[in-house]
Amino acid sequence: MNMDIFEKCFARSAKDEYRELGLFPYFRELQSRQDVEVIMEGRRRIMLGSNNYLGLTTNPEIIAAAHKALDEYGTGCSGSRLLNGTLVLHQIFEREMAEFLRKGDVATFPSGFQSNLGIISAIVGRGDYVICDRENHASIYDGCKLSYGKMLRYRHSNMEDLERCLKEVPEGKGCLVVTDGVFSMGGDIAKLPEIVALAKKYGARVMVDDAHALGIIGEGGRGTASYFGLEDEVDIYMGTFSKSLASLGGYMAADARVVDYVRCSSRPYIFAASVPPANIAIATASLRYMIAHPELPKKLLDISQYMRNRLLEGGLDIIMSETPIIPIYTYEPLRTLQIQNELYERGVYVNATLPPACAPTECLLRCSLMATHTKELIDEAVDIILDVFKGHKQ
Repeated sequence: MNMDIFEKCFARSAKDEYRELGLFPYFRELQSRQDVEVIMEGRRRIMLGSNNYLGLTTNPEIIAAAHKALDEYGTGCSGSRLLNGTLVLHQIFEREMAEFLRKGDVATFPSGFQSNLGIISAIVGRGDYVICDRENHASIYDGCKLSYGKMLRYRHSNMEDLERCLKEVPEGKGCLVVTDGVFSMGGDIAKLPEIVALAKKYGARVMVDDAHALGIIGEGGRGTASYFGLEDEVDIYMGTFSKSLASLGGYMAADARVVDYVRCSSRPYIFAASVPPANIAIATASLRYMIAHPELPKKLLDISQYMRNRLLEGGLDIIMSETPIIPIYTYEPLRTLQIQNELYERGVYVNATLPPACAPTECLLRCSLMATHTKELIDEAVDIILDVFKGHKQ
């Protein structure tokens, strides 16, 4: 007789222990707009756990664009881009984003996660190799699994280990190096100049996931390649609508022939319904707003540095970066959950980072800021954070 496939569902796990202790940190119910202050489970909380980096989810111009799209195009496309699901709204966004990113063309996907699935699985074929930073986003890993190529991994931002992987690729085989531009957990920026140089040396192509870089770093928020002056050297950009663009969806930007190849061969692209009218209109309006307000990325980085300085002055151990992602070390899972829960009860929402997203002794509280945060709000939140940490010394 076969084992019951549901057995794993009923096996006791860490989540059961956390629930019993009243420390399960996920699926908190939000009862207001995604903003710097929210109502969550009936109480005001300072939001330090959102990826709404430019604060555009409540912007009146962008909300109006969504209403207009709903009125003109209805609620959904009811089909894939390949068939009946291509709207003029999709074409407008793709042209404007391609121009902004200075690439030949752009294709859109229903989500950022699906973008990585669709791009990597289409580009990396049987016999090809894909090389991946160990701390890349889960969607990159799943895109590698969905491809028919062989995946090699290198230690996080370790260029000697990347070169070791590149040397393993047999002569005559295709190779794609994929990296986050800004790493979602640590907030650090990829060593893109070194990655590009090594890829050129070994004849590989480079893809950068700019989900946490668009609207944040680079000229006018153009992302990691722009930040390093390497826009002509990176072959594929991937990005998402769900962060700086305040919507839901994703995109790839590349040479027009590469984009056309993905459009016509990527299963996650061909067999998925297209981005709904309101979502693509929001992304377009957010892109236009970002272009019209080039001061926003700097404002975001300035307020992030202000919080970083305050945490350092308070003696907290953080991962250093220059992005709006500020991870605070809490080390052990139970301690992490206790601190996160106490902060939540005192009106500050932050995200707990636990295994398998990190090593068991390197747990974090991941803070992420918005351009619309004020120094007053940051001061209020940091005062609470420092006070809570005093009661949980290592």
